[in-house]
Amino acid sequence: MSRLQATFKRLQQEGRKALIPYATAGYPYADITPALMHVLVEAGADVIELGVPFSDPSADGPTIQAASERALQQGIGLPQVLEQVRQFRQSDTTTPVVLMGYANPIERYDQIRQSGAFAADAAAAGVDGVLVVDYPPEVAGGLGAQLRQHGIDLIFLLAQTSTERRIRQVAERASGYVYCVSIKGVTGAKTLDIDQVKATLARIRQHVRIPVGVGFGIRDAHTARQIAQVADAVVIGSWLIERLDGKPAADALAAASDLIRSVRRQLELDVPEQTSGPKTKNAKP
Repeated sequence: MSRLQATFKRLQQEGRKALIPYATAGYPYADITPALMHVLVEAGADVIELGVPFSDPSADGPTIQAASERALQQGIGLPQVLEQVRQFRQSDTTTPVVLMGYANPIERYDQIRQSGAFAADAAAAGVDGVLVVDYPPEVAGGLGAQLRQHGIDLIFLLAQTSTERRIRQVAERASGYVYCVSIKGVTGAKTLDIDQVKATLARIRQHVRIPVGVGFGIRDAHTARQIAQVADAVVIGSWLIERLDGKPAADALAAASDLIRSVRRQLELDVPEQTSGPKTKNAKP
């Protein structure tokens, strides 16, 4: 059983929902990422989404675009991201890590090395899942096969605008979980409609049998709780990135911890009484 499968199974047994923070690798400082990942786990994160910096992140709003640009300026690319995951894995062997990004860095990585190098190196580093924003299911077959060979899940996006055909395609190819985009727009937008999210999830679950997480537009703990009541996972991205901006490293880590703890507390309000004891923490060797 993969780390993602094990995590979602445990959470389901406990009556809990997954909390998935997104951090841009190398932001706000080039060397902060492994420590930030540990802080997020200690604060209550169940899965870490790690953004691979890219110069043209078309699905991302100004906050994550700026974070990606700064990380690139500090020399953080895909090889450095894999090294950061390796560092994280030295003391955390259980928390799932998902890389989220775009096709260009992955294709360039393989072009420089050899076909399949990314999948092999990601697995060796300890990556559990990959979400490529601009790889729809009809063009992701090659990467999907390479990732499956190394036990890595390929995660896809769905949205309220997704057709029934697209939802069925994703249901056939996705593993780990499906990422539901809650809004029409880019990350960080402030127009999330809970009723629309519910309707979209209902359509998705007619075909998708793996967990479904919701992200984009979640900017407060109350909204996160509302999403958790209808989804299997809540993804926090731009809101977290904004809390890190302009702070010294120690203050940035503290701010990240405070935010994720506040969201975790809200999510725990809906945990059934019989499972409301201390959460089983990710084991550290």
